[in-house]
Amino acid sequence: GSWRPAPLCRGRELPRPPPGPACAVVHPLRWASSFSQLGPTESDPSEGQVFLSESCVKRLLEITEGSEFLRLQVEGGGCSGFQYKFSLDTVISPDDRQGQRGGARVVVDVDSLAFVKGSMVDFSQELIRSSFQVVSNPQAEKGCSCGTSFSVKF
Repeated sequence: GSWRPAPLCRGRELPRPPPGPACAVVHPLRWASSFSQLGPTESDPSEGQVFLSESCVKRLLEITEGSEFLRLQVEGGGCSGFQYKFSLDTVISPDDRQGQRGGARVVVDVDSLAFVKGSMVDFSQELIRSSFQVVSNPQAEKGCSCGTSFSVKF
């Protein structure tokens, strides 16, 4: 396998999941009121949405404690130009947009949201690894086989 350095997380490290089936039923994420702030160039309310799969919600409810939530960030780097970064966090910043579904919460900063709007967060369980992943990202032109890196449509 290929070696990758451990990600630097703002929050605590994500625990390793127990083995088990993962189902990917898609449900729209219910945005908190802060998500309804649309910029002047955005007229479609669904444009700023991220969706959570059933397996993502289930896993988040298993690993989060108290006020913890899943933070999704997009950073420069990776083999395709941009990469997704997941961490557990408890601190909300002024430029964060948050949403929840079934008690599971996800927070995305405004800059990252531009790169992931319309996509879905899934929790994938495979033989060699388990991880949160961004799937079906309409902003991504192509992805990498590692599932964490992507390039953007221009």
